[in-house]
Amino acid sequence: MMQTISFSQFNIPSILRASPPPTTTIHRRKTTSSRRLSPVLAVASSTTSPSRHQVTHSMPPEKLEIFKSLEPWVSENILPLRKPVEKCWQPIEFLPDPSQGPEQFEEEVRALRQRVLGLSDEYFVMLVGNMLTEDALPTYQTFLNTFDGVRDETGSSPCPWAIWTRAWSAEENRHGDLLRTYLYLSGRVDMLMVEKTLQYSIGAGIDIGAENNPYIGYVYTSFQERATFLTHGNMARLATEGGDPVLARICGTIAADEKRHENAYTRIIEKLLEVDPNTTMIAIANMMKKRITMPLHLMYDGQDPNIFEHFSAISQNQGVYTSRDYAEILEFFITKWELEKLEALTGEARRAQDFVCGLPRKIRRLENRAKKLESRSAKFSWIFNKQVNV
Repeated sequence: MMQTISFSQFNIPSILRASPPPTTTIHRRKTTSSRRLSPVLAVASSTTSPSRHQVTHSMPPEKLEIFKSLEPWVSENILPLRKPVEKCWQPIEFLPDPSQGPEQFEEEVRALRQRVLGLSDEYFVMLVGNMLTEDALPTYQTFLNTFDGVRDETGSSPCPWAIWTRAWSAEENRHGDLLRTYLYLSGRVDMLMVEKTLQYSIGAGIDIGAENNPYIGYVYTSFQERATFLTHGNMARLATEGGDPVLARICGTIAADEKRHENAYTRIIEKLLEVDPNTTMIAIANMMKKRITMPLHLMYDGQDPNIFEHFSAISQNQGVYTSRDYAEILEFFITKWELEKLEALTGEARRAQDFVCGLPRKIRRLENRAKKLESRSAKFSWIFNKQVNV
């Protein structure tokens, strides 16, 4: 029998149930289980406060005209990256289908629970983190609608920028729904604890320093979409190795969505570099100096304001999202956007160019230093100064 991760070292209330999951008999209107959910350990507490001094509306008003002028370009080059609803996958396609009758539904749930037995507890910690990140969608749509010049002014604006934001949100909404239902049916996690963490986290919001500035904001979304593409792809690989091909297909399918969304935001930055290279280059440096943080960095469970750091440490230790990935994503965009080839920049933009293009080397030096520290100790490096006890 697998043991459950002890989170005492991380000060994380356990989200995991004892493994393997309990035997469950499913009837039409009720479920009986040999084991109750573990007690909820979350307590009432104020949400996490923003982590940095917040700058707002940093884009000069005259730049609004640039985004207005790009609306026809958005219609021709960004909106086609949407998928028609009738051609989109839907969560039920990957899940036990209750419309097939109670016997078939029960059989499919049993099969799902059997498949997940080969997945480690660490995997489920990461899957919960990914699910919470995807399911905090209200935060991200609100975030996008803070950008000056591209926001949805009415909630149903015909502006192409607003149409894209709503379409992106509708597509992303399926990710959290699917992962949350899979986790629920798996029996491997304390869903009440997970749901409280989600509520706390949406209440805490997001603070990545975009300054209501679409130049900066679209740099962030480009990076973030590629990071989630890689993360879900790595989770698919681990699910395959753990013997759950259905979950592998789920993670791989979500990764494909993220890749398509990455293409959209990457195109936007490419266009901005074409029409306004100085401001865009400075915005890229602005975002990278602040460091790209994942969107649920204010994750909160009611007790531990540093819970996101603990999830991140497990993810890095398991090779799902690492400091190496961070450097490689930056290198990818330096090449993709041809940042080293930009010419005729202002002095400030040239300094921004030098900073960004030199940053991957600095990150790799820090990574190498961390590896040397790790090799001298039985414990993890300063990035992973806590161990998971299994």
